[in-house]
Amino acid sequence: MDKEQDVVGVDPSEIKLFGKWEFENIEIRDPGLKRYISLKPVWLPHTGGRHEHRRFGKSEVPIVERLINKLMRPGRNMGKKHLAYNIVKTAFELIHLETKENPIQILVRAIENSAPREDVTRIMYGGITYFVAVDVSPQHRVDVALKHLTDGARNCAFNNPKPIEECLAEELIAAARGDTKSYAIRKKEEIERIALSSR
Repeated sequence: MDKEQDVVGVDPSEIKLFGKWEFENIEIRDPGLKRYISLKPVWLPHTGGRHEHRRFGKSEVPIVERLINKLMRPGRNMGKKHLAYNIVKTAFELIHLETKENPIQILVRAIENSAPREDVTRIMYGGITYFVAVDVSPQHRVDVALKHLTDGARNCAFNNPKPIEECLAEELIAAARGDTKSYAIRKKEEIERIALSSR
């Protein structure tokens, strides 16, 4: 026997990440990244790869989920999404304790500050390889920023009694402030410095 269920409309302002953090009033200062940082309100950052077969589909995946997915990258942690989810959840708690700000805003600011604007590419010309400076697309800028943020946290926690949650929180806060203590900021400056010398 089929029962019709009433679909209850939920106000987007009521949806909070991890039941705590609001998606409203999050500011993206960089106009180039606005379309590629998704701040669509979600209860749970787990889309199950529905974006996979659409071009630019990953730009619609919530930015917190993309951070969680990047944490799963190396061999040992591959596929352990619940582990990565708990790491990010705890890191966000630590960020809020230290900064008294919305951790989603800190994450967005960290991505903006650590996304390289220029990179180099190899060009083969008559058997000789040249390195030429090129502009980086906004989609790739977000990808690289997330990769460097998670790599920085992983390197900090490796062979260290400090847990990865603490390392991730410190990395995001430092990157959001533009501090060179952040691995992601240092990598961005290195990439842009090499690109500048290759112009």
